[in-house]
Amino acid sequence: MVNQFLSFIQKSPSAFHSVNALCQQLTEAGFTRLNECGEWDIQPGQRYFVTRNLSSVIAFDVPECGLSHFQIVSSHSDSPVFKLKPASEDAAAGHYIRLNVERYGGMIMSSWFDRPLSVAGRVIVKTEKGFETKLVDLGRDAVMIPNMPIHFNREVNDGYKYNPQVDLLPLYAEGKETGKLMQEVAACCGVKAEDIATADLFLYTRMPGSVWGAENAFFSCPRIDDLECAWTSLQALLNTRAKDHINVCAVFDNEEVGSTSKQGADSTLMDDVFARICTALGATDSQKRALVARSFMVSADNAHAVHPNHPEKYDAQNRTFMNEGIVIKHNANQKYTTDAVSSAIFSAVCEKAGVPVQHFANRSDVLGGSTLGNIANAHASMNTVDIGLPQLAMHSCYETAGVKDVQYMVDGLSSFYATDIRMLEDGCFELK
Repeated sequence: MVNQFLSFIQKSPSAFHSVNALCQQLTEAGFTRLNECGEWDIQPGQRYFVTRNLSSVIAFDVPECGLSHFQIVSSHSDSPVFKLKPASEDAAAGHYIRLNVERYGGMIMSSWFDRPLSVAGRVIVKTEKGFETKLVDLGRDAVMIPNMPIHFNREVNDGYKYNPQVDLLPLYAEGKETGKLMQEVAACCGVKAEDIATADLFLYTRMPGSVWGAENAFFSCPRIDDLECAWTSLQALLNTRAKDHINVCAVFDNEEVGSTSKQGADSTLMDDVFARICTALGATDSQKRALVARSFMVSADNAHAVHPNHPEKYDAQNRTFMNEGIVIKHNANQKYTTDAVSSAIFSAVCEKAGVPVQHFANRSDVLGGSTLGNIANAHASMNTVDIGLPQLAMHSCYETAGVKDVQYMVDGLSSFYATDIRMLEDGCFELK
């Protein structure tokens, strides 16, 4: 299972590529692609998907019985990365061409040094009628961010503060002439450089994934957070046909920068899809609101495994470890959506599948992170649990997780899709 995930990572150097790879799987599995700009013909017993911005995708499986409620797993397609600025090539020291980049999300900057990097993303190409989008991946070791030698940076091991406008600019070419990058990008796309109107381009590490450790217990690769949840949730959807409710797999972009985009969890995307499904199946607005109220969502975004060198950073009674199962995440201040109801329901779903569950909470003197569950709930409110898989080095450009947990997540989410979770009234639920 982990090797299949690592193959997906190789196809996913940017959020655009990861969603494209997910869409390919959906198409191969017989899902029908819908156009958000057109009318939707939704039929019971059929499966569909729709994209927005080519970086977010929502797939859903409608049971033969039609409308009942939704059971959703949501995750995100983006990761912390460096994005190229519009004017991206810069002459330096009279002999080099470097790329002008800015941070996207909260990354560990030091992890990007001295690694083979490439460039991927999308370009907007001029056509006779307007513009079209093309994915691009240079697919080679194209740039490097070199460290300063310790002889000129004696503080590098003593808490040096990196300046992203100075220290993190990647080396691309020799000489003084700029423009080579867009020429290479154009050639990669099979178009002329002058036909590229603009682009969204990102750096990514070229280091392949690796399975390692005693008994091959661990694996490392780029973008585990959150493509591990995105990929496993899709496999679960593909494994499980809907019987009594509409199963939904939602992968949003821009979680790492707050989700406030037209394709993020803080957009109307999910509620728009729900409304259009209900309308196509003949539901009234009142019925649609009741359907959403009866629904259940799993917000899937990875969790922190205890670091072997710093166990003191973690709450002593609420620690999680790699290869010990799915993590349910808790926070009293609602950075996570989990409450007693959603925790009990999801734990029961996992127990049914024989999947172990762990519980995570931060130390009370440590400010934790947040994710997309509460943000999505502001637009379509329902019972929600925040989960993830335990990993190390979150937001490094090369992260580490447990091999067994990949299968645990697929099995746990397959059980979630297969279990009919019925909210009979406020505070009363039935699982069958």
